[in-house]
Amino acid sequence: MRLLACRTPFGKGGLGQHFAHLVEESRASGELAGYYAHTLKPGDEAIGHRVDFVKLTALKRYSPLRFMPLLMSYIGEEVFDKRVAGQLSVRAEAFMGFVGKSLHTFGRARALGYTTLELIAANSHVRNVQRRHAEAAKQLGIRDTWLNEALARKTMREYAEADFIYTHSEYTRDSLLAEGIPESKLKRTYLTADPRFVPPAERIADGRFRIAYIGRVDATKGVPLLIEAFGRLKHPDAELTLVGGWASSVMKRQVQAWMARDPRIRLAPGDPVPVLHRADVYVHPTYEDGFAYAPVEALACGVPVIVTEDTGMKERVREGETGFVVPTGSWEAILDRLEYIAKHPLTFDVGATASASAPGD
Repeated sequence: MRLLACRTPFGKGGLGQHFAHLVEESRASGELAGYYAHTLKPGDEAIGHRVDFVKLTALKRYSPLRFMPLLMSYIGEEVFDKRVAGQLSVRAEAFMGFVGKSLHTFGRARALGYTTLELIAANSHVRNVQRRHAEAAKQLGIRDTWLNEALARKTMREYAEADFIYTHSEYTRDSLLAEGIPESKLKRTYLTADPRFVPPAERIADGRFRIAYIGRVDATKGVPLLIEAFGRLKHPDAELTLVGGWASSVMKRQVQAWMARDPRIRLAPGDPVPVLHRADVYVHPTYEDGFAYAPVEALACGVPVIVTEDTGMKERVREGETGFVVPTGSWEAILDRLEYIAKHPLTFDVGATASASAPGD
């Protein structure tokens, strides 16, 4: 039997979806002993344990720490990990937690007699994340990483303590192997888009070229590169929709300045499905993503994607058929592919795309 934990709300955002997938997978196999999370799936009150963040939220809003998002990110991971460790009482054989949030709970689980510690590598190896985020800061002049050295060292200890490390892309797996993680520790998982992501009954055909981006609006995600490419796109009627929120005050000012200069750019927080149902292409210009749900959701909606070399879901892209993989950090490459798709729209069979990414293929 397995106990799981994740800081994010159940099923919300990329990490929350990943967590929900693992919970449901354990439930289906009869191995779910329970889970800890910020919010629970309705009906799971008997096996779910809510981890409250009221005091941490107040600290983030009203203390000077609100001006230090990197430190707050680290504190948040530590608080969650220590609270789960302190509350851990469910008897199980295995504990499964995410990188950066599991070291204290690992220790408590061992003390309680858990025989297996499982770690979820949501991103590539932590040292690779540091390198990629440093490259983003160097190239774009904006440092909005969520990773500090203390969290990196904690993650390294989790790698060592874990009996198994679960990866969900070859990109992540290869990065761990390159840093010396034993292959015997690694297990591969396969993630899919939520069933609600399906193509629309009918697509709009009005001559407008609609570009979409979904996720955190920050430098490490490469959003400034997308803005640069979009600003240079020669199309008489193009628009760019960003679905998400900014991660820093610097990026907030940048986004507001972009929209003030170019009314074709809009920010639309909320459900991404309506945006994807109208989109002609989805762009994921990230400097690093272990998997990236948003472009997979775009493919599930029949929208071609442009993704970088440093995202795990690139293995789902059929070059020139469902989209393109471009060099990381190149707005020129993004612009080139946008211009191509604007002139040569890509259409594909969603069912064939899903089967092509199934385990074992």
